[in-house]
Amino acid sequence: MKYDFGTIIPRRGTNSYKWDSESDDGLLPMWVADMDFRTAPSVIEALSLRVQHGIFGYTHVPNTYYAAVTEWFRHRHNWHIEPEWILYTSGVVPALSAVIKALTVPGDKVIVQTPVYNCFFSSIRNNGCELVSSPLFRSGNTYRMDFDDLERKVTDPRTKLLLLCNPHNPVGRVWSREELIRLGEICIRHGVTVVADEIHCELVFPGYSYTPFASISDDFLQHSVTCVSPSKAFNLAGLQIANIIVPNPEWRHKIDRAININEVCDVNPFGVEALIAAYNSGGEWLDELKTYLFGNYRCMKEFCEEYLPQFPVTDMEGTYLVWMDCSVLGELSAELELLLKKDVRLWLNAGTMYGAEGEHFMRWNIACPRSVLVKGLKRFRDFIKSRNNK
Repeated sequence: MKYDFGTIIPRRGTNSYKWDSESDDGLLPMWVADMDFRTAPSVIEALSLRVQHGIFGYTHVPNTYYAAVTEWFRHRHNWHIEPEWILYTSGVVPALSAVIKALTVPGDKVIVQTPVYNCFFSSIRNNGCELVSSPLFRSGNTYRMDFDDLERKVTDPRTKLLLLCNPHNPVGRVWSREELIRLGEICIRHGVTVVADEIHCELVFPGYSYTPFASISDDFLQHSVTCVSPSKAFNLAGLQIANIIVPNPEWRHKIDRAININEVCDVNPFGVEALIAAYNSGGEWLDELKTYLFGNYRCMKEFCEEYLPQFPVTDMEGTYLVWMDCSVLGELSAELELLLKKDVRLWLNAGTMYGAEGEHFMRWNIACPRSVLVKGLKRFRDFIKSRNNK
């Protein structure tokens, strides 16, 4: 490989939320979703040049920013985006909150497909809306949408939005075009707007294909809002940059106003420069990253099949988050998270963060050098051995 993803880069002492949230130097964090890899060299170079200028005042977002976004999605995903559809903000979570504020009133209902990214819950409730769950159902080693349940729930006239997570965090699905069409037809038929969180859209593995929901048809385009960011794919979360794609001009005006009301309308110069560099020059690095991440997933799957056969992991089609079934232990996920930290100094996310359907599951972040992944897997194996020996 041209790029190095195998070298361990120490992150303790860098005010890393992932590594410095607890003082135990021996704790191995494989929880929150950021990567332990340096970003693309082109991004580092662009940021270095910006630092050398030495002045970091208020930022004007240039036309080259919009050109980078539109060209990236045209070239990589065959989706034509007009520059005027783009609203920038500081992150996908603030974006979702602004969209909900703009397109609902307190008391409206918003559907989510659980288990799902935990910040969906707070974004809905913080805007005074009622969360409605349409759970995914487990099918073999993967998950599927329950369209019958969804159809029943969107008929409620108080239901205004559906938050779509594609690729899906935490179960790793990359929804197929056919699944998205069926979901979209149900929502449009009942006047429900689809708000697509597509932050993981670049992290899709061999045999699967990401379809932007809004790219399917003009009808889907006009009945949806899409939130994207280079933060997951290029490990830029701390630079706080994201975009809301809103073709509908009336909605765009409302969302722009909500962004300003929520005071997430300003972005920093580093986020702007990083996005431009990532989208203009980061494609080769990203392709190698995906190859490495898929190798990590295969490594984990093989390890589990050999040493942890009672702990199956779902098929990972996208993201770098692995969903592990720990139901054989009979332990509540939150308790298991604490026990793993205490007994073997391994930090995973409890499945119940993502809704009641996540009980007895744990989420692994495998975006790290393979040697670190194996270390984490061995700690988990040691934990299971110690329990079996009691």
